[in-house]
Amino acid sequence: MYQVRHPSESLHLPVRGWRYHLRQWGDPRHAPLVLLHGWMDVAASWQFVVDALLDAGLQRRIVAPDWRGFGLSAPNGPAPDAYWFADYLADLDALLDALVPEGAIDLVGHSMGGNVAMLYAGVRPQRVRRLINLEGFGMPATQPAQAPGRYAQWLDELRQMRAGDIALQSYEDADGVARRLQKTNPRLSAEHAAWLATHWAAPGGDGRWRILGEAAHKVVSAQLYRADEAQAVFARIHAPTLSVTASDDSMAQWWKGRYTLADYRERLRAVPHVREAVIDHAGHMLHHDQPQALAALMADFLKD
Repeated sequence: MYQVRHPSESLHLPVRGWRYHLRQWGDPRHAPLVLLHGWMDVAASWQFVVDALLDAGLQRRIVAPDWRGFGLSAPNGPAPDAYWFADYLADLDALLDALVPEGAIDLVGHSMGGNVAMLYAGVRPQRVRRLINLEGFGMPATQPAQAPGRYAQWLDELRQMRAGDIALQSYEDADGVARRLQKTNPRLSAEHAAWLATHWAAPGGDGRWRILGEAAHKVVSAQLYRADEAQAVFARIHAPTLSVTASDDSMAQWWKGRYTLADYRERLRAVPHVREAVIDHAGHMLHHDQPQALAALMADFLKD
């Protein structure tokens, strides 16, 4: 199993009806670096990159939250039957108010977290000093005519949630979880998978291991993704921005030509100060595949 070189410290904060769990590394006296994980992931997912950053001598306070409904973050009452993207934005705003009441921070987001980071940097431009987006591509553009069908799909999936027909798979043991992680990401090493499995999932009362995420995250969003709205927000980003993609084109696999890397790069043109970089020999989980290469890229971009 992977040997952690810089263990995290756990921190809990009340945020908008949730008991948010955060992982913290480094010296709290230094400037904060905030890391935002993606969909069906957890804050511990950043451990490999954090180890590489701190090994290289980066002197920062590094903080990574478990988003609502993921990891060890828990609601104060019953869990919701659906999640709304705007809540991640509001949660981040409240978290930063608690952690860093004044000034600007450096913000890094992967996948869904990258999408949140991009929007936040445009909505609260004064709060972000440097912005790094790791494969946070957004979604294919939609049209208003799709709204009736999307609302109907959302209602249907809520009905399935109530019936218990939407659930996350369980596993016999941590080894089963590790194999599942490697199936999703064939580049993931056995030692990394074994370590991640014990943070990405946990055993229940019946002894079976379950992902630390709520099944309600699988319910489709009731709201259409508006690419034009996103670009309007991107245009307000003041921070120097680094967009990092992996050499493996995950978008081609996901969207089958409906939304491409070329489309994403066209949207990036709305960001005033942006540059791009590619991590070789990596897929969508590039922070797992090439943590040292990514850490070196991040450290260079974040330096004063």
